[in-house]
Amino acid sequence: MTGSTMPIHPIKIRPVAATVFALSIALCTALTACKKEEGTPSTPVLPVVERGDMGLVSVDKPELFPLVKAESYDAPAELNVTGTVFPDIAREIPVISLASGRVVDIKARLDDYVKKGQLLLKIQSPDSSNAFDVYLKARNDEIMNNKAYVRTKDLYEHGAISQSMLEQAEDAENDSLADLKSAEEQLDTLGIDKDHPSPIVSVYSPIDGVIVQQFVTQAAAAGVTFSGSATAFTVADLSSVWVICDVYENDIPKLALGQEAKIKLNAYPDRPITGRISDIGPVLDPQIRTAKVRIEVPNPGIMKLGMFVAATFQSLQKQHFALVPAPAVLHLHDRDWVFVPAPDNKFRRVEVKAGDMVGDKQEILAGIQSGQDVVSNVLQLETTLEAQ
Repeated sequence: MTGSTMPIHPIKIRPVAATVFALSIALCTALTACKKEEGTPSTPVLPVVERGDMGLVSVDKPELFPLVKAESYDAPAELNVTGTVFPDIAREIPVISLASGRVVDIKARLDDYVKKGQLLLKIQSPDSSNAFDVYLKARNDEIMNNKAYVRTKDLYEHGAISQSMLEQAEDAENDSLADLKSAEEQLDTLGIDKDHPSPIVSVYSPIDGVIVQQFVTQAAAAGVTFSGSATAFTVADLSSVWVICDVYENDIPKLALGQEAKIKLNAYPDRPITGRISDIGPVLDPQIRTAKVRIEVPNPGIMKLGMFVAATFQSLQKQHFALVPAPAVLHLHDRDWVFVPAPDNKFRRVEVKAGDMVGDKQEILAGIQSGQDVVSNVLQLETTLEAQ
């Protein structure tokens, strides 16, 4: 009807049609399951493509890449070991407090650099008073005995006494002089000025160096009588140090006294130092079969006690190596390679271990043998391969 709106009714599926639709879905599912059971894949399988030897490269004209034979080269092998920095015990001096007492002032601390004669600490000690008391008595006895000797000598010269009495007086005077000298030396040993006595004893550094050990603290006991030890500090001269390394039993014949060693510090790898072997230990560690090797090293000021180092020795026994022109070695991703000829106009890339430079040639420690052919210039070969 024109101008009127027809009502919209929802579409209803009749029961018969719904049943047919459900049966169709079930039939498709069953057919799919049957196909899977028959082995038909649900997804396509990608083909596997096998690639050839990646170490082989083909070239059209191999004659354009001249070959060279690796030369034979005899050189001492390197022996690499690790070690630790220690003080030279001949340069390590204990600071002794001969006076026993109580520490009243410390002028230096652990790790301080001190000069020879520098004041390190002060101790209030009864030893000072006792030593000065002995000195005063010895001086007074010497004065009295000297006066008696002078009188006895005068009487003897006038014939008033016998010679034996003069000799007795002279002996007493000599004994007094010996006692006085001993008392003065005791004051000097304790560091006491006899003209300005004090109960305070000063202790000074015996050498220039670094305090590597400290055994006293403020107000603590010092000296053998009270603390049980006379050592207050240990001062080490670190201008020359030791590097102690562990070397395996089989490598000991490669070393000798006086042999040079190159030292590389872990903290300063770009500042190598040279030392010399001063001792090869006579006793092996029974567990790991190593001997202690001592290297004396002048300290440029950067070596600290306890540092780990790497030591390299030139072995006394020579080994056989190959030698090739430097352009024959390809340096790629921290690895070294050379190319050797292969059949069918191909070259094989071989990984090698490169050593030191010998003039304009490269030492090859492993990977190829002397007399073996290699491409003389790998850069030319790489350029050609990139162009292809």
